[in-house]
Amino acid sequence: EVQLVESGGGLVQAGGSLRLSCVASGFTFDDYAIGWFRQAPGKEREGVSCISSSDGSTYYADSVKGRFTISSDNAKNTVYLQMNSLKPEDTAVYYCAALIDGYGPWDKISIYSYWGQGTQVTVSS
Repeated sequence: EVQLVESGGGLVQAGGSLRLSCVASGFTFDDYAIGWFRQAPGKEREGVSCISSSDGSTYYADSVKGRFTISSDNAKNTVYLQMNSLKPEDTAVYYCAALIDGYGPWDKISIYSYWGQGTQVTVSS
């Protein structure tokens, strides 16, 4: 059974940093990607970043470029999202998701097969 578990969320002041972790288990696939998404109250879920297992390619939403960094530790089956220079508008529930055999833009929600339960990030002004 594929499982994704996020952690690392919390309350931080604007300008601060957090590192989110996504631990994946149950994978038997050779080629997959892990994406981070977020959903703020009253807003649609949106893509934040994505990393490919095959070549390490990374992708970012324009709103987080230069502030967020995605990375992976394959030995630990963990993907990280380092978030620096946080802004109040980054406040949301952050989810990681696994893209196994879907095709399309990295931030297309429907192509992701498995989702974690989410972790809350709150940035105070």
